[in-house]
Amino acid sequence: MLYPFQIKSLEQYREVYNKSVTEPEQFWASIAENFQWRKKWDKVLEWNFVEPSVKWFLGGKLNITENCLDRWAKIQPDVAAIIWEPNDPKENTVTITYKELLEKVIQFAKVLKQNNIQKGDRVCIYMPMVPELAIAMLACARIGAIHNIVFGGFSAKSIKDRVADSQCAFAITADGSYRSNKTIHLKEIMDEALEGDSPVKKVIVLKRTGDTVSMKEGRDLWWHEETQKVENQDLKDPIEEMDAEDMLF
Repeated sequence: MLYPFQIKSLEQYREVYNKSVTEPEQFWASIAENFQWRKKWDKVLEWNFVEPSVKWFLGGKLNITENCLDRWAKIQPDVAAIIWEPNDPKENTVTITYKELLEKVIQFAKVLKQNNIQKGDRVCIYMPMVPELAIAMLACARIGAIHNIVFGGFSAKSIKDRVADSQCAFAITADGSYRSNKTIHLKEIMDEALEGDSPVKKVIVLKRTGDTVSMKEGRDLWWHEETQKVENQDLKDPIEEMDAEDMLF
């Protein structure tokens, strides 16, 4: 059977589409064979539209970041995983290879674990469109924490509602971000969102604009300082084995 990425004609598309409709379990099992599994699934699909309940790849164990990063870092370590273009043309473009990205994700995963973020904990991510956003998301997935990405243009009220609904224990943000010729004060907005009775215990802040921000003692931490701490410690990769049906985000 052709895989979606091998399709080169309309006829081939129809062949693959028909297979997905007429034999969905066999189709998705063949796609999943491309993944790196810690333990292969016992059953592809279990569904009941009355309850409703739909479960995929029951019994399967994996960590999705091994499929995003580790296997590519092994076979093509120097290929670009992220090419980041800044808002300001005077600012440098950043290219991060698969090897470098894997190292940065493991490093930040260690930061999360050092700050007592555990498998199943919810993490609110309210950041600019920078490579660290992807690093934070992948680091959460690596340790089994559930990431809740909030669009960087949303208000404090919107963040507050999402933090409360998902019961986030941790937040990741930046001092600010750039949109066109404006500076958006993300940390200030996050502080407003966390006023009053908030479940958030720690906030990690990326230095992006360099603007002066208020840092609450005992709660707020700088990204660069936390990553420097784990660099000097002999900590193993905190990757978690996840069930195929475990929540990702």
